[in-house]
Amino acid sequence: MSGLENKVILITGATSGLGATAAILLASKGAKVAITGRREEQGRAVVAQMEASGGEGIFIQSDVTVQSDVDAMVAKTVDRFGRLDGAVNNAGVTGGLFKGVADFADEDWHSVIDINLTGVFASMRAQIPAMLDSGGGSIVNISSAYGLNGGDIGNCGYVASKWGVIGLTKTAAIDYARQGIRVNAICPGYCHSEMVDPVAEAEPALFEKLLERYTASGKLGESHVVADAIEFLLSDQSSFISGAAIPVQGGQHSRLY
Repeated sequence: MSGLENKVILITGATSGLGATAAILLASKGAKVAITGRREEQGRAVVAQMEASGGEGIFIQSDVTVQSDVDAMVAKTVDRFGRLDGAVNNAGVTGGLFKGVADFADEDWHSVIDINLTGVFASMRAQIPAMLDSGGGSIVNISSAYGLNGGDIGNCGYVASKWGVIGLTKTAAIDYARQGIRVNAICPGYCHSEMVDPVAEAEPALFEKLLERYTASGKLGESHVVADAIEFLLSDQSSFISGAAIPVQGGQHSRLY
């Protein structure tokens, strides 16, 4: 489908969940994939799965809140594979939950903004020069359905960060449109992942209500549906798409009030 053979792709936050699923899919399509994250054991396990799929990949231990780590992850990717053609900025956390704005703790706010928003900015700031050196490329930033709507579960930090990712995406798309770099955002709804599944299991009644409010399908999505969208946006089949924020959530069905 995608013509990603021998394209070099860097994915942050890919030691589990959506990032890991995307890494394995892209490697199976012939891409050379560098994945990053803080957990070495899990990262190396994902690389083993990429190799089992017939692909090639490396794990680079990295924290997106540390600029030197971010610079190093791009440099190591280019050192290993010679170029950078695409990036998926996926690293993220939920931050605080079940608290109104006035009760939201400083530490929760700074943690989620630092990782979800500043981490995407820092990553793009390092990735874009490498892509320009390679003749262009495609960046996919992972926002959220909460980047398109307000939140009603006391998650103001997460919501603010994911709205910010869309604004940053649209601005970068304008900045580099004439230099061969496309920048898009994906806005997943509730999908099976390391972030979502524990809460769904702990609060099944709450999740039933959330799925009724946030998706027409009324069910959790599988991680591969987001990976498929990532593959499309990295591919030449999406060559005239940039600055978009694409919902992947089983049908818009937000009823907040």
